[in-house]
Amino acid sequence: MNLVSMAAAVTVVEPELKWVSLWLRSRWAAVLAVVLAALLVVLLPVLLVEEQCQAALQGWAFLRSKLGLGYMGIATYTGQTTELSVTSGGLELMVLKPKVSPEVRLEAKAALHQALEMKRQGKREKAQKLFLHALKMDPDYVDALTEFGLFSEEEKDIIQADYLYSKALTISPHNEKALVSRDRTLPLVEEIDQRYFSIIDSKVRKVLSIPKGNSALRRVMEESYYHHIYHTVAIEGNTLTLAEIRHIIETRYAVPGKSLEEQNEVIGMHAAMKYVNTTLVSRIGSVTLPDLLEIHRRVLGYVDPIEAGRFRTTQVFVGHHVPPHPRDVEKQMLEFVQWINSEDAMSLHPVEFAALAHYKLVYIHPFVDGNGRTSRLLMNLILMQAGYPPITIRKEQRAEYYNALEVANEGDVRPFIRLIAKCTETTLDMLLFATTEHSVGLPEAQDGSSTDCKQTISLKTRT
Repeated sequence: MNLVSMAAAVTVVEPELKWVSLWLRSRWAAVLAVVLAALLVVLLPVLLVEEQCQAALQGWAFLRSKLGLGYMGIATYTGQTTELSVTSGGLELMVLKPKVSPEVRLEAKAALHQALEMKRQGKREKAQKLFLHALKMDPDYVDALTEFGLFSEEEKDIIQADYLYSKALTISPHNEKALVSRDRTLPLVEEIDQRYFSIIDSKVRKVLSIPKGNSALRRVMEESYYHHIYHTVAIEGNTLTLAEIRHIIETRYAVPGKSLEEQNEVIGMHAAMKYVNTTLVSRIGSVTLPDLLEIHRRVLGYVDPIEAGRFRTTQVFVGHHVPPHPRDVEKQMLEFVQWINSEDAMSLHPVEFAALAHYKLVYIHPFVDGNGRTSRLLMNLILMQAGYPPITIRKEQRAEYYNALEVANEGDVRPFIRLIAKCTETTLDMLLFATTEHSVGLPEAQDGSSTDCKQTISLKTRT
């Protein structure tokens, strides 16, 4: 081929090469656009990762709760006033539920309308059942909460009414009817709460007037030591009986045929209670982070010596509640200890202080296991440092106890404080009764279902 023919060929091919080049450039531009779009999809949500992870954790926690693996709610303590309140009149403390379907919401709305009609007709018993049904269908139904609160006020149940208004405001903070109603009930509830504290204080003074050498007092404290261990481990699911627990502590021999882990839980509680009594009770107004770690080291040391006395390094789930991320645990615990030793905390009523300390610690959930037992020991430590007897939350109160913790997670910690106050009063009543002329001692622990919720005191110095 000569130069002329080659030039002609190049002239013919050159436009084709230009089109090929243009096609290749377009194709690369399209590929680049796809890559950039993919990078945007990956990178843009980075700012929202924390929220997405939290949502995922809460979804998983909800699934666990449906399988019966937990107890607490998902909202945080909002720092509301902590005067006591408790529901009554057959209304259970309601916790936040998953979003209801439109059909269920319509049924709740219809039930509310029927309840208001029954109320108008004077059929108050039917109205109450319909209010409860509406809230069972949709626990977050603000109108139903507010209207049932008004109904409860008319029934002279101020505490229940205040609880309902508080819950409505947790869901809808600017609801005018709930705000006006809460302003009306809150002062009344605070007065009721303070009166209850005064009753407790008067009973404490009576108990303190009992001579320390009183044989009945010594006997009841001896018995109550074992009762406390029995109930505090039974709340967590331990199946050992009161007699078996006494045998383990007194002989240090295992009970044949029973779980060694459950028996080691008992030994751990015994060790932790001795530590609290002999080392910490006398140090009034001073609880340190090492103290809490030492309590936990004894509580869990015989079951899981690796995790005992150290903060968790993994994320845990407690029902609906997703505790703080492991990297935040130490910081929150330092803030918690600072609060415990603050003037603000120590200026609270001892029962309120102890209940809040219990709740705050179990909310942080700083340990892999043993959080509840450690929190209850801290609660009793605070009570004893203030001159109160330690209390026992009985296993028969387990559902009420966990339910009150859920409500506290929604933002209203007062029902939990009221539960602790009730346990305190029952303990005081038991002590006063046991030291009278006709004392019969503590009620025996029931290993089956029981309706007897009389309290026992919990700790005894043992050497």
